[in-house]
Amino acid sequence: MAAETDMVFRFVNSTNTDSDARTFRVYQVVGTAAHEELELYRFSHSMTGSSGGTTTYQRKNMNSLIFETVGHISWSSNTIASAVYFGLEEVSVKDLRKVKNATSHSRRFKSGVGAGYKWKISDNRTDLYCIDSQDKYIASWSNHERILRVTPRASAMLDRLVITCFLNVWFKRLGRW
Repeated sequence: MAAETDMVFRFVNSTNTDSDARTFRVYQVVGTAAHEELELYRFSHSMTGSSGGTTTYQRKNMNSLIFETVGHISWSSNTIASAVYFGLEEVSVKDLRKVKNATSHSRRFKSGVGAGYKWKISDNRTDLYCIDSQDKYIASWSNHERILRVTPRASAMLDRLVITCFLNVWFKRLGRW
């Protein structure tokens, strides 16, 4: 499914032992040599002591090279996300992980312009891939490598792919696919 032209993003957990698993960074692999990466996203989860909280995410502005807050995820407990904010647009997590039926192995979501997509569990039961409404590949997640690959034609919805990938990996890890 993945192509040589795909954009490649590596998710890296914080090295701070006191940080939450929802605090991590996403690097775009920009070259084939080791360490040719560009930090593109920063996710930071506030540790307030309460059962809920907020994960704020920032994206690097490629013109100014400054990280700008582009949204956040609201959590109603330590394990349940309730809403995602893409800028000012609020989207229920239920709408980002829709289930068609009880035996479904996919989670559906819509882009900001209303096109439909779905994340599915790969045959190896650990990885994920995302397809559009015509069943064409747009992204894949390697759990072992912690790598997200995105086809260039889906670059306009990169924020939504990074967030839905993170949420699906989070819930799958908790046994709540």
